[in-house]
Amino acid sequence: MPITEVSKIWMNGEMVDWADAKVHLLTHALHYGSGVFEGIRAYGTSKGTHVFRLTDHIRRLERSAQIYHMDLPFSVEELVQATKDVVKVNEMESCYIRPIVYRGYGEMGLFPLHAPVDVAIAVWPWGTYLGDDGIEHGIRAKISSFCRFGPNSLPPAAKATGQYINSILAKVEAVKAGYEEALLLDHNGNLSEGSGENLYVVKNGVIHTPPASCDVLEGITRDAIFSIAADEGISMVEKVMVRSELYGADEAFLSGTAAEIVPLREVDDRVIGEPGPVTKRIQEIFYGIIKGEDDRYADYLEWV
Repeated sequence: MPITEVSKIWMNGEMVDWADAKVHLLTHALHYGSGVFEGIRAYGTSKGTHVFRLTDHIRRLERSAQIYHMDLPFSVEELVQATKDVVKVNEMESCYIRPIVYRGYGEMGLFPLHAPVDVAIAVWPWGTYLGDDGIEHGIRAKISSFCRFGPNSLPPAAKATGQYINSILAKVEAVKAGYEEALLLDHNGNLSEGSGENLYVVKNGVIHTPPASCDVLEGITRDAIFSIAADEGISMVEKVMVRSELYGADEAFLSGTAAEIVPLREVDDRVIGEPGPVTKRIQEIFYGIIKGEDDRYADYLEWV
């Protein structure tokens, strides 16, 4: 999806003009994927603009950096404020937010601990990742021939830049085959997640989702769905699943910051159908939260 330019990007503590937000050709992260990042959304509401679970996202950014031996040069609190500042300075009501921490220019090679650690935060307008029609009616997905990497190859708990080449291969394969999204199996051949979303299988009114041991990134939206399900009296459990359990699902859906909550209408040419009652209820509560209409989750909304 193309990026729409705005005015400013926050880089290492300063607001920089969009066109001047550049890095050197020999930036370490460009060559080795040595960076970590977050995807965050800000939403305009009748009460103003909020960033959904901003502090939780920045804390996960910090954890990802720690896994890769990267010392953040800014505190969580400073990055939370910087995020609000860059949303505000660009006069954004609703937008996508991309904080990135990366090893910069000055070192090359596979021992990068002396390279500088740079931090930037960009924002831009970005619609629903898999489309409004996908949110309403569901999408077609394909289980990829590319498996999700296991924890002894790369740490799935880190949201690292280089790791997403795995998702790119899966996504391109699926789209070229005529589907809208890819689903990946874990290193043991069990269901894991989408190319950029967590996966949920609904059977007999119970939501099942793969646990961390199935190589998933434990999403911020995923965590919110656990809370929503508990509050709505919907049973939700972590479960190791094989692909046939998805083929035989009553309902299935994906979640992520970019995608929000998207039903799966069809997987590997097996029809699951239009979104069912459990999926629709989770969607209804979630979209009520981000519109600022559900006071039960007021602490999720960090106002700009």
